[in-house]
Amino acid sequence: MRPPDDIIGVLEQGRRQFLALVAHIRPDLHRYCTRMTGSVTDGEDVVQETLGRALFELSQFKELPPLRPWLFRIAHNKAIDHLRHEKYRRSEPIEAASDVADDTAREPDNMLARSQAMRAAISCFLELAPAQRACVILKDVLDHSTDEIALELNLSVPAVKAALHRGRATLLHASKAPSPAPPGRAVSPALLRYASLFNAHDWDGVRAMLADDVRLDLVSQRKAAGRREVGMYFSNYDRTAGWHLTPAWLDGREVLAVRLQAQPGQPRYFIELGWAQERVASIRDFRYVPYIAQEDLIEPVD
Repeated sequence: MRPPDDIIGVLEQGRRQFLALVAHIRPDLHRYCTRMTGSVTDGEDVVQETLGRALFELSQFKELPPLRPWLFRIAHNKAIDHLRHEKYRRSEPIEAASDVADDTAREPDNMLARSQAMRAAISCFLELAPAQRACVILKDVLDHSTDEIALELNLSVPAVKAALHRGRATLLHASKAPSPAPPGRAVSPALLRYASLFNAHDWDGVRAMLADDVRLDLVSQRKAAGRREVGMYFSNYDRTAGWHLTPAWLDGREVLAVRLQAQPGQPRYFIELGWAQERVASIRDFRYVPYIAQEDLIEPVD
């Protein structure tokens, strides 16, 4: 019988091999989950749940399934679970995508629809019923075929086409609606202080801001809890020069955009902090999932 430490080592090795195997699919999974949930961070949560479920299911298979449709099927189910939990579901359930006769005359030009979907704000996708939302994202954002979508969502091809038609019309209407003026935003002094101390490599000062029960989520790598364990996380940044943190906004929440000083412009990724009485209660560092910043959705602070 293997000692517990050996078992943990084998499981960790398997996890890392699995993540390497699916690395090329993860950016598209995130694009899908972000638009299904209406949130960049919620979308990544669903991706993590998807990969966790997939790794569990894989242990029960005798051979590797076709990766892309299998992962998107799991991601879709996890996104629907999220929508149910958050009470974001619209009046039409995913199961209600109805079969209709093919009518190609009703379908807009695919290139036009793709351009429309790529320009639409992520929040606009929440105006679509889940079945429509899923089909529009897979077809017009990720360029899956109708046959692939039918397989991934367990729908008939006519049902996919019907959901596409309705979803595209709804998305076009939502995209044309005037956007509300963004509210005035002032970054919290605590976030500014954290960024200033971090950029100065004043790690004692940063650690002094941590709550005793602070939690760290180094997304897709490891978790830690408590000031002592989390405090060790800063050592990795101390050994790497050139990082610079800047306050920014994402999903209506303040975050810290992370850039390389030698490469100004689009952030490489971001860090989200949770607060409790001016102390850092949680840290979510997205360093190891850089695709999360690829869509230029992080808003700089004026």
